[in-house]
Amino acid sequence: MNKGELIDTVANKADVTKKQADSIISATIETIMEAVAGDDKVTLVGFGSFEARNRKAREGRNPKTNEKMSIPATKVPAFSAGKLFKEKVAPKK
Repeated sequence: MNKGELIDTVANKADVTKKQADSIISATIETIMEAVAGDDKVTLVGFGSFEARNRKAREGRNPKTNEKMSIPATKVPAFSAGKLFKEKVAPKK
């Protein structure tokens, strides 16, 4: 499912126009990105959590030359699925 299909589905389920659904989805995504970029954790109970995680510096290799190189420490966005989301994807039998 891409963003356009998501907008269509949300518009139908929420009984709003596609323009309104696009606005809401875009604002939600932008707000989550801004919060995580500002070192806040966003938790949506049942769905999951978005947060920034620190990745340590490490040694890597250039695949073309096989030369060793240093990869600096950085922050990366991370998502952890919530219990309800996990159960929906892989129901217990």
